[in-house]
Amino acid sequence: MSDRINILKKALEKDPVNPLGLYGLAVELFKEKRYDEAILYLKRYLDIHEDEGSAYRLLAQSYLNIGDIEKAIEYYQKGIEQAKKFNHNSMVEEFKAEIENLKSIL
Repeated sequence: MSDRINILKKALEKDPVNPLGLYGLAVELFKEKRYDEAILYLKRYLDIHEDEGSAYRLLAQSYLNIGDIEKAIEYYQKGIEQAKKFNHNSMVEEFKAEIENLKSIL
């Protein structure tokens, strides 16, 4: 386990609803291919923080890496809604393209 993961987990023990801590830990877990754990922290993050789209990308990619294409599509779609809300048009287009790619392999 990386030092960064240990540091972030310790920080979250003190402040379990810190959005930056939750997201940062999810990113570190994703990098280590610990997708199930990344999903857990991303969902906690999204429960308490209105994300503009990036967390949905990471969540979709985590599901894709564990082979759950339907869930990946679902989170890209939720990401599109959020990205639209915050006027992130390039993200909307990126997510739409990802969904089309995934639907083609279903």
